[in-house]
Parts: sequence; C-alpha cells; structure tokens
Amino acid sequence: QVQLVESGGGSVQAGDSLRLSCALSGRTLGGYVITWFRQSPAKEREFVADISWYDGTAGYANSVKDRFTISRDNAKNTVHLQMNSLEPEDSATYYCAARRAGSSNHDYWGQGTQVLVSS
Repeated sequence: QVQLVESGGGSVQAGDSLRLSCALSGRTLGGYVITWFRQSPAKEREFVADISWYDGTAGYANSVKDRFTISRDNAKNTVHLQMNSLEPEDSATYYCAARRAGSSNHDYWGQGTQVLVSS
C-alpha cells in the first residue's frame, strides 16, 4: 500500500504561483512513478506531470511544460509540483497518484487539492 496526501492548493490570481505537495508513505517507493492529474467540472481528468521515484525522470503535458516543474524530495518522501504563471485554465482539483514503473494503472490515489485561478 502507498498512501498519498496532497496539500498546497488555494485561490490565486492569474500569473501567480503555487506549490503543491504530495506526501507519500507506505511501502518502498523505488519502483514507483508518481503522477499529478487534474480534473475540473468541465473537463475529463488529464495528465499534468509525472516523475520516476527511482531516477527523477520527469514528463509533462504540453499545456504545462515550461510553467510547471515536478520534483521529488527523497528524504521527506514528498513530490512537489511548482506551478508558475498560472492561468484560469489551470483551475481544477489536482490529484497525485502512484503506479508501478512499467504499468499504466495507477493503483493509489490521494484525495485531491483544489486550485482556483482568477483572471
């Protein structure tokens, strides 16, 4: 089992920054990939970014590349999502999830944290 708890959401103005955190606990994380998804009422859930816990390799959706940065803190078992130059379109509930490397199924999910960006 892997437990995930998100934090850091809030209400900001367009152009502002936020840093989301995903605190992980449970089994050894070395073989896992941690992913940030987001979902708003008007859209389907979408991939935002992911990172390999093993070597830190990261990937991003085109819509957030160059604005968002995903990172991991091995000592604190935490994954961060630094979000800069926020746009109203970034408003959503953000979820972190964990999948085994090589699998496409995310077996573990957090409860989500809300981000609201006003223009």
